Amino acid sequence: MDPITLLTVVVLAVFVGFEVVSKVTSKLHTPLMSGANAIHGIILVGAIIVAGQAGDPWLLTIALIAVVLATANLVGGFVVTDRMLEMFATRKPAGPRAGPGEGSK
Repeated sequence: MDPITLLTVVVLAVFVGFEVVSKVTSKLHTPLMSGANAIHGIILVGAIIVAGQAGDPWLLTIALIAVVLATANLVGGFVVTDRMLEMFATRKPAGPRAGPGEGSK
C-alpha cells in the first residue's frame, strides 16, 4: 500500500473511533473498556507472533518494543477497568456496629 492510503486509513480510524467513544453514555464506558481490552489482547498476540518470526535485528527490536507497549496498554486497560468497577461495588460496613443499649456503659 502506498503511504497516502495508509495515512487515510489511520485518519479515518481515529475520526470514527473518537466519534463512537464520545457518543457512549457514562454507564456504558465499563463494558466498552472490557471490549477494548479484548482487542488489545489480540494486538499483543499479533506482536508476539511478529517478534517470533523476525529475522532482521531491526525488525526484532521494533517487534519487541511493540510487545512491551501492547503489554503496558493491556495492563493499563485492566487497571482502569478494575477501578471503574470498584465505583459500582457496594461497600461493606467496616465492623460490627453496636445496637441500641449496647456499647460503652
